[in-house]
Amino acid sequence: MSSQYPGLLIIVPLLSALLISVAGWVNKRLCFPIAVVGLSVALYASIGLLLRVLAADPALDGGVVLYRLGGWDPPWGIAYYVDRLNALVLVVVSVSALLNLIATKNDVRESFSTKIGAFYTLYILLVTGLLGITVTGDAFNLYVLLEITALTGYGLIAMGGEYRAPLASLNYVYMGTIGACFYLLGVGYLYMITGSLNMADIASILPGLYDSKVVLAAFVICMVGVWLKMGFFPLHAWLPNAYTYAPSAVSSLIAPLMTKVMIYVMIRLMLTVFTPEFTFSVLALQTSVVWLAVIAIVMGSILALGAPDVKKMLTYIIVAEVGYMVGGAWLGNRAGMTGSILHIANDALMTLCVFLAVGNVVYRVKGYGFDDLRGIFVKMPFTMIGFVAGAFSIIGVPPTCGFFSKWYLISGGIEAGHYGFVAALVFSSLINAVLFFKLIEVGYYGSEDAHHHHGTTPVSMAEAPVSMVVPLLIVAGGLIAVGLYTGDIVARIIDPVIAQTIMD
Repeated sequence: MSSQYPGLLIIVPLLSALLISVAGWVNKRLCFPIAVVGLSVALYASIGLLLRVLAADPALDGGVVLYRLGGWDPPWGIAYYVDRLNALVLVVVSVSALLNLIATKNDVRESFSTKIGAFYTLYILLVTGLLGITVTGDAFNLYVLLEITALTGYGLIAMGGEYRAPLASLNYVYMGTIGACFYLLGVGYLYMITGSLNMADIASILPGLYDSKVVLAAFVICMVGVWLKMGFFPLHAWLPNAYTYAPSAVSSLIAPLMTKVMIYVMIRLMLTVFTPEFTFSVLALQTSVVWLAVIAIVMGSILALGAPDVKKMLTYIIVAEVGYMVGGAWLGNRAGMTGSILHIANDALMTLCVFLAVGNVVYRVKGYGFDDLRGIFVKMPFTMIGFVAGAFSIIGVPPTCGFFSKWYLISGGIEAGHYGFVAALVFSSLINAVLFFKLIEVGYYGSEDAHHHHGTTPVSMAEAPVSMVVPLLIVAGGLIAVGLYTGDIVARIIDPVIAQTIMD
């Protein structure tokens, strides 16, 4: 059974999407249970794969699980390649998608009563695409899965009730298509010079071709495509509106996962396709890219300060967080890469936490403007506990997980002598503190202001349903748990990944 985990990871959610599509016409009440079963199997397989690679002996098989689709050996066949790096990302994607699915059940039922089948079909297909992107060891198969993820994401965003949602989705279509075309063009160049699409095979062929201009072009074009997909400033124009105007149940899925999976793709290309020697020694572009990351962090933080509402503010914070991870990965040292990989998991969890909290608020008060948060601590105390936990993690308050990945990123910046990156991280943390404490002040003291001005009856508690609050609190608790176990995550998962690439 365990040998089939990589296949189950993709096949079961894919089949469940088909069943949901049929159930949407026959009996809509079956759509949600089928979706839960599909993602539960994916989570089970993800955890099983993580445990397998952790138990594997690196001296024997490199600590890698290799799964051949249809029994065809690579490079002729497509292979799924699971090591400690993507096993961690698989668990993060599976956990986040399942918790969000459960947390948003009531919201989906109210918002998409006549489209439940279509919504859950697209939802599961998007998650299947993300899992496939993470697990595949084939460069062209990654493009196919990238398009599955993108197409379903466009559809989910366009389902937003606001009139601007379809326009935001259309903008995302244009930018996403350009990004995918860049990546595909880069893969074409790689195939032209190596004759292979298997990532491990390409990595074994490239060292003798490092001086080739075709390899240089392939790397740069692939990177630009991936940066477009992740919303790396200034290629981020599609992201704020797409995430803001999407339905709450969609924002809390794509905001934590889409950019983080693309960060993983970037790191996979850097470490195990083109190799660190080419990335950091032959190209020697790290100083320029880290300065681009500094600009992304500073501009994302400044734009968040001027955001007109809570969701738009959070989307610009994501733009800054993308800068964190890109900069950390391109510092070219162990601490920076450790911080970047760790922040993939941490940022996914803390972004999920704050977007679930905002989703709960929208469900009750039907708005996400700053004024809608007045007195919200009295109305929705448990939701705001989760929001504060997520906010503290984004700021970097110990013992939440956000503190530890920022610590590694700052350490990497100091080690590399890139004090501009260090200053940008500190600046961003201070801006985040200002933003979130402003929201906490409005939410906690806003009701008293309202009583003073209007003399109204004190605000009564109107918490979100238990099915929405419990997943949020689980994620909030997870932020602290992951923070406390950071040492184990780094020692058992991240350090071996970096050691295998001989990055030092």
